[in-house]
Amino acid sequence: MIRIQFDDSSIDRTRIAVSPITELVSGLDMVHRERVRRAAPWPYTAWVERAREVLRTVPETAPLKVYAQLYGESHNRPTPDVFTPVPSAANPTLGEQLDELRRTPPVVVREQFAKHYPQELPGFLAPYLDDPDRAFGQLGDALAAFWELTTAVHWPAMRAALDEEVLLRARTIAVAGPEALLTGLRGAAWWERPVLSLSRQHDSVLDARGRRLVLVPVLLLQNRMTCSTDHPEILMVTYQARGAAALAEHPAPPDGEHDRLARLIGSGRATVLRALTDPTTTTSLAASLGLSSGTVSEHLTVLRQAGAVSRARFGRQVFYTRRPEGDMLLATFEDSASAEGLGAVEADS
Repeated sequence: MIRIQFDDSSIDRTRIAVSPITELVSGLDMVHRERVRRAAPWPYTAWVERAREVLRTVPETAPLKVYAQLYGESHNRPTPDVFTPVPSAANPTLGEQLDELRRTPPVVVREQFAKHYPQELPGFLAPYLDDPDRAFGQLGDALAAFWELTTAVHWPAMRAALDEEVLLRARTIAVAGPEALLTGLRGAAWWERPVLSLSRQHDSVLDARGRRLVLVPVLLLQNRMTCSTDHPEILMVTYQARGAAALAEHPAPPDGEHDRLARLIGSGRATVLRALTDPTTTTSLAASLGLSSGTVSEHLTVLRQAGAVSRARFGRQVFYTRRPEGDMLLATFEDSASAEGLGAVEADS
């Protein structure tokens, strides 16, 4: 468990930022984590397969092996933040972030390497210390090539999902304050003022008092949260954003034959009702489920007429939210399904 201690100033200055380079690095992390499995889980299956092929066959991406070397087999190695820089603006482009990466100051490299590798610098990092302009320049070029071959085609849909995430989180801050935002983060995190705890295999304590918290929603991040701590003024925490199905080439596989709720209201409406864990637009929900906007709109209309969901306009967008009646419907039939499944297990034992 990583326990991050904040103060009032840190909490009050919390901001949200989108980071294309963090998406790429998180995607490389996912490829590394999924290396022992033939196929990554939906909705990342096609993206990871394509990324593996690109990394294996495109020479221009060779410098990206540094990330796998940084992670190590056990994924417990320290990772200097210079390889995933904190976004300096709320909505930077990939080009802007890559330019910053290429211009990484040598003094910052020396400081972070000394912090993370006090005994001996791993040999694969020597080029970044000896000739940082050249090494980070090659790394930036490799990330740009990897982006074009794996992610650029998905970025418009990904960006739409991330923009919606930022809008909802910003509204939470404006209406209920930053602590409500921290409480509602997706992923293995727990907020108990003034400490944010992240699930990890090892225990550590980080003092973030006096630093600004920057939250970065990431689509290429599966059930995980990461923390970047080297910046003297900013602590960056990434979390899984909704809408990762924008990366999928096929709809999600069916839930199975024992879906009692689907038998009652139809599989499409059951899928939409389950997916409404947070306020969501029709477009975002369609992207996350791999369905057409028209199909999702029809399901939402029926669910709204039945009183299971409600709608509200935020600015120019309309968001749908599951009502208590929808929660009760889910609870009734999900509990029934669980009991049914448990009975089957007990009968077999």
